[in-house]
Amino acid sequence: MSDELDRLLTHIQQPLRWLVMTGAGISAESGIPTFRGPEGYWTVGSREYRPQQLATRSMFASQPELVWAFYLYRIDVNRQAVPNTGHLALAQMSHKLGDRMALITQNVDGLHHAANHEPTRLWEIHGNIRYLRCFNGCRRDRWPLPFDQVECNRVRDQALSERELALLRCPDCGGWARPHVLWFDEYYDEPNYHCETALAEASRADILLVVGTSGATNLPNIVAREMLRQGSTVWEINPESTVFTTLARKSGGGLIDATASEALARIATAVRG
Repeated sequence: MSDELDRLLTHIQQPLRWLVMTGAGISAESGIPTFRGPEGYWTVGSREYRPQQLATRSMFASQPELVWAFYLYRIDVNRQAVPNTGHLALAQMSHKLGDRMALITQNVDGLHHAANHEPTRLWEIHGNIRYLRCFNGCRRDRWPLPFDQVECNRVRDQALSERELALLRCPDCGGWARPHVLWFDEYYDEPNYHCETALAEASRADILLVVGTSGATNLPNIVAREMLRQGSTVWEINPESTVFTTLARKSGGGLIDATASEALARIATAVRG
């Protein structure tokens, strides 16, 4: 870790604009299972569903209670998690650097907010699992709304209670509310997922720091490639190589082989406001 991290630390003393992009790796240290890992699967009877099957608009339209059971379990897991050193280090950086730093996260767990990250510089491009909105899209001025009213200590196959069924309805049209997350068969948009804002932040930044993401989704790849094209330096914190590693090396940056907590704690300490 030391050689590549030491190279990155030399950049910190310069008045650069930072864009940080986080993924599941940073929250795994808080005990949140990765969406594509073993805990992402969902078994009903003898059938096992993959996340790509459950986390879709089409599945919700046909089996909303099944999809909500999956998400309520994940909400309960998220609710028990707390920010780790990596989240706290990024929050510290956000307060030191002010408008010279923006954070875009693929994570829907809300842990960057819980770590007291500067909210005006934090963009959740896949939504936030702790919020919901009307599935039919009515009253867009009202949504999303916070939702933490979940039965505690849920088990994986637990059915929805009558109380939960009532809470998961839109108060205006009476239809289903849905998790405020980007599903696999949906597209990025600005009102819900800040895609235009993410690209605008990329166009202003001098350095991109990618933390704990494999690059399996579209918008983060576009952001990284756009920053490489405009001459920004790309750095990656990850225990293994990903699609971002080649981009980082092409830009003059590199791969810091470390956990998010290890590397970010050192970076946050070195950052000056």
